[in-house]
Amino acid sequence: MMKKMSIPTSKASLVLFLCQIISALDVPLDSKLLEELSQPPTITQQSPKDYIVDPRENIVIQCEAKGKPPPSFSWTRNGTHFDIDKDAQVTMKPNSGTLVVNIMNGGKAEAYEGVYQCTARNERGAAISNNIVIRPSRSPLWTKEKLEPNHVREGDSLVLHCRPPVGLPPPIIFWMDNAFQRLPQSERVSQGLNGDLYFSNVQPEDTREDYICYARFNHTQTIQQKQPISVKVFSMDSLNDTIAANLSDTDIYGAKPVTERQPVLLTPTGSTSTKVELRGNVLLLECIAAGLPTPVIRWIKEGGELPANRTFFENFKKTLKIIDVSEADSGNYKCIARNTLGSVHHVISVTVKAAPYWITAPRNLVLSPGEDGTLICRANGNPKPSISWLANGVPIAIAPEDPSRKVDGDTIIFSQVQERSSAVYQCNASNEYGYLLANAFVNVLAEPPRILTPANKLYQVIADSPALLDCAYFGSPKPEIEWFKGVKGSILRGNEYVFHDNGTLEIPVAQKNSAGTYTCVARNELGKIQNEVQLEIKDPTMIIKQPEYKVIQRYGQVSFECIIKHDSTLLPTVTWLKDNDELPDDERFLVGKDNLTIMNVTDKDDGTYTCIVNTTLDSVSASAVLTVVAAPPTPAIIYARPNPPFDLELTGQLERSIDLSWIPGDENNSPIINFVIEYEDALHEPGVWHYQTEVPGTQTTAQLKLSPYVNYSFRVIAVNRIGRSQPSEPSEQYLTKSASPDENPANVQGIGSEPDNLVITWEPLKGFQSNGPGLQYKVSWRQKDVDDEWTSVIVANVSKYIVSGTPTFVPYEVKVQALNDLGYAPEPSEVIGHSGEDLPMVAPGNVQVHVINSTLAKVHWDPVPLKTVRGHLQGYKVYYWKVQSLSRRSRRHIEKKILTFRGNKTFGMLPGLEPYSSYKLNVRVVNGKGEGPASPDKVFNTPEGVPSSPSFLKITNPTLDSLTLEWGSPTHPNGVLTSYTLKFQPINNTHELGPLVEIKIPANESSLILKNLNYSTRYKFYFNAQTSVGSGSQITEEAVTIMDEAGILRPAVGAGKAMASRQVDIATQGWFIGLMCAVALLILILLIVCFIRRNKGGKYPVKEKEDAHADPEIQPMKEDDGTFGEYSDAEDHKPLKKGSRTPSDRTVKKEDSDDSLVDYGEGVNGQFNEDGSFIGQYSGKKEKEPAEGNESSEAPSPVNAMNSFV
Repeated sequence: MMKKMSIPTSKASLVLFLCQIISALDVPLDSKLLEELSQPPTITQQSPKDYIVDPRENIVIQCEAKGKPPPSFSWTRNGTHFDIDKDAQVTMKPNSGTLVVNIMNGGKAEAYEGVYQCTARNERGAAISNNIVIRPSRSPLWTKEKLEPNHVREGDSLVLHCRPPVGLPPPIIFWMDNAFQRLPQSERVSQGLNGDLYFSNVQPEDTREDYICYARFNHTQTIQQKQPISVKVFSMDSLNDTIAANLSDTDIYGAKPVTERQPVLLTPTGSTSTKVELRGNVLLLECIAAGLPTPVIRWIKEGGELPANRTFFENFKKTLKIIDVSEADSGNYKCIARNTLGSVHHVISVTVKAAPYWITAPRNLVLSPGEDGTLICRANGNPKPSISWLANGVPIAIAPEDPSRKVDGDTIIFSQVQERSSAVYQCNASNEYGYLLANAFVNVLAEPPRILTPANKLYQVIADSPALLDCAYFGSPKPEIEWFKGVKGSILRGNEYVFHDNGTLEIPVAQKNSAGTYTCVARNELGKIQNEVQLEIKDPTMIIKQPEYKVIQRYGQVSFECIIKHDSTLLPTVTWLKDNDELPDDERFLVGKDNLTIMNVTDKDDGTYTCIVNTTLDSVSASAVLTVVAAPPTPAIIYARPNPPFDLELTGQLERSIDLSWIPGDENNSPIINFVIEYEDALHEPGVWHYQTEVPGTQTTAQLKLSPYVNYSFRVIAVNRIGRSQPSEPSEQYLTKSASPDENPANVQGIGSEPDNLVITWEPLKGFQSNGPGLQYKVSWRQKDVDDEWTSVIVANVSKYIVSGTPTFVPYEVKVQALNDLGYAPEPSEVIGHSGEDLPMVAPGNVQVHVINSTLAKVHWDPVPLKTVRGHLQGYKVYYWKVQSLSRRSRRHIEKKILTFRGNKTFGMLPGLEPYSSYKLNVRVVNGKGEGPASPDKVFNTPEGVPSSPSFLKITNPTLDSLTLEWGSPTHPNGVLTSYTLKFQPINNTHELGPLVEIKIPANESSLILKNLNYSTRYKFYFNAQTSVGSGSQITEEAVTIMDEAGILRPAVGAGKAMASRQVDIATQGWFIGLMCAVALLILILLIVCFIRRNKGGKYPVKEKEDAHADPEIQPMKEDDGTFGEYSDAEDHKPLKKGSRTPSDRTVKKEDSDDSLVDYGEGVNGQFNEDGSFIGQYSGKKEKEPAEGNESSEAPSPVNAMNSFV
């Protein structure tokens, strides 16, 4: 089968120049023509209508326009003229209307809020921009508020309010924990559109103290953090003593388990609500319900279907999202929340309004004097917009009168226009939701004819195909077009030609005699012009022998032929397809000049094969089907590597090529896949064989490319699926003639090794690349932008040359050219190198340190002038070390630390500082040679921090009612100690905690005697130190008061008091001694059981109470922008240990750092993932706070009491 396709290229030209037939002229998009014609201004670029700017950066208000002559620009601000010359902070870009407000040099963005409008004006009219409303972005801090803990009963609903600060634009809200990990969300727990976190029902696992709402202000790249919110979920099985104290025994033991509840909507409230959305926006509707089990949300549209392909469900189907809404999406949307106990629904009445949108925007008019035309401005919206016209930026009612102009609502009608009628008209369509403003000019031109098609353009078409000859033109009035054939031919007329309105001549069926010269003539009342084009007719491409249907046995070989005939002046390309797709990437498919051969056919080769022949003018194709059948059974075949080829013969010897032929050896039952040809260069590398090329197994000749000055021998190796044959016997030798080198050395570099030299290196040519004897290299260099002449030297066959006496670190142009006895290689390309580097000359200046908090500081410096770096700037190193602690005033061994900041940075963060200490630092610039001089040492002090825990706490001298406590001051006071705090509470036999007593102790004390304690009672002590900043980590100990020597215990009269009886006469009685022994034995058994339980990992209530008060400290870090340098130690280069502390409330405060979370730097693993979670946790743990009052970890139930004996 065969099909023929003809694709004339002249059709593309027709599409380019086809014009719309209207009374007005169309100006072709010819750049040269547009430069010559007068044209009113056209706004080409402007800032958005609502333009929110970064208050830290310069404000750029764009206004670009084109016109002939080039337009001038002016601005209004808030409806009045804006005199730019009177404001030193405002400049206008040259040849542009774009304003630049210099905020970074003292300006205030708030002072430039307002409504701006640009006017571009030339002698033909004035175009105006939209009203551009400038507003600086805002990212206010969170208002301080005291957040009470949320105590919720299991199964109840809960809403955690975010209430972010009002920013411009509004922030992005997300919830995280104090480890900067996203809080998991589900059908039960999810974030609403307003940023609040909704719990349909709370579970015990929701108990945590670190629900933190974050607001990310993308415009200013800052993140604000709300105070952490604490949630504690109580169940009837785990009410603590605080709740139990308010309930009777009947309330506790008679309480019912968590009951299921039917759904109730948390948001929106009530049964109905309304929402207005604008056409083209995204409609978001939300329903979040409480209930147990967790309700499932379903959405429907009353009286209709949800729009297909535009409806999406988000937030576990709690949010309905419809994109690109239109008026048809108005209606009632119902959300239904359902669980096993019932359902609840809410109806949202949606009204879609519309800001104005174009139906027909006004288009530019180009008219000739005396012609008519119209400007049409039609827009729609809801409510319907009003249309108003302006002329050159002035309302048309008060604009200068034009007798050729008549306004009829949304249309301006022009009749009998003159050149003075040229102007720019503005159409304004507005309603309460917005406005549209469009500029359209009326340009009245009187121009003689011009022909835009290039002269003597050549058109080539296939015989019997259409020919399209272009004559793109312009003139005003519109010219008339006539065509002639030949220099003195008559005007073309008749049915054999088609004359298009854009000037194109079409010959529907071009014949051989249609070839020749054609002349196009354009004339109007202002003049006449003509242009000639050439037409050539080519013979069509044909497939004279097409591929034929083939049936082939599996593992056989098949060939399809495709022999073509084509015009001798056209170059065809042949492409083969299988089943209308590319051939498989398989070496079994061999494409020849006139055929396709498939080796070792398999079942998957079955299909249709198509030969496609393409030229620049036409394309033909033919197809054939291949059917693969099973091969008949054959006896076992022994497969082996092929025998080596033999009888190698060299023919057609030329300077750069030679023909090699051979006879294949036996295939040994496995078809030869290809032949590998190798060569030996007896002149340069005798005995070494190199790969030359390879050819398909069906080919026994090859034309080989040769290099000059090589003594060639060739051998051939046959390859089949089993392996490679032995090499054939070598062919006769063939010595090629010498020639100058064809190529130059590669990898040329110029890098100085010393401050006063330049080392030029290159990769030498290999032996056969030399092309002749006497290989040398011409090395040339000159100082870039200084020397005009090259300095050159010819060196032997080496790979390096050193230029001495160069200035330090200056750029050089370097090139290396190969040459031999017969001449030079082609001119080499130039590379840029540098002479050697030297140590930097000056130190960074104006070093400033800003202490952010007790462990973090920010250092700034001025960059050194690049010319003093004397090398490639690699960065800056900050050396810093602790001089002394301000609290102890004792010096210690100085251990310098180093932070490296890559590139031309001028600031960095110093982490891991010790509080209340004096530090010194200096800064040095670094290049490839080393470090420059250090800046003068800068001294700075870190503020006080919280102290470490006391170094020890010992309890001695136990008596019946007193204990002596001794302690050591904190190892790291981190400030001036103000006091110590001692808290203690008794622990009874069931490990329940008694009342907590707190004592403040002056900072100068180191011991204390506690009196009036209960005898034979275990106490737990919590001890910590304070500075003016706050309390430090606490240390805990336990101790026991001794028993009464008489052994008789009397009940305690009050908390913290003990009384004993000394009735010696009872103690001497035998029954009493036996009773005491039994009690002692029982206590010993209980102690052993408790010890075993604790060693097995179990937690007694005191431990659980401590765990509940865990208070990890997290300090959020900035994104990796290089602010934190690469850390090293000046002595042992130990890596910086990750970990730091934040304020005790775990919040990121403005006064702690001038930078936002996203501005942290290089060398520290602190950054946000794509989903907002934080990578790299800097944390430290405090000792757990003691339980308060009479609280216990478990309710006093009989079951808990029994558990103490297990």
